[in-house]
Amino acid sequence: MGEVFLALLAGLIVGVAFTLLKLPIPAPPVLSGVAGIVGVFGGAKLVEFIQQTFF
Repeated sequence: MGEVFLALLAGLIVGVAFTLLKLPIPAPPVLSGVAGIVGVFGGAKLVEFIQQTFF
C-alpha cells in the first residue's frame, strides 16, 4: 500500500509542477484515457495470471 501512496504523491507533485510551469500534463486529460491505462495494466496482469495458472 505504501507503493501506491508514493506513486500517488509523485503524480500529484508532477501535476502541480507541470501546471505551475504552464506545461501540458504528461497524462491523458480525460477519464477515458485513464480507463485505457487501467485496461492495459489489467490485461497484462490477466496474462500473467493465466500463464502462472496453466503453464
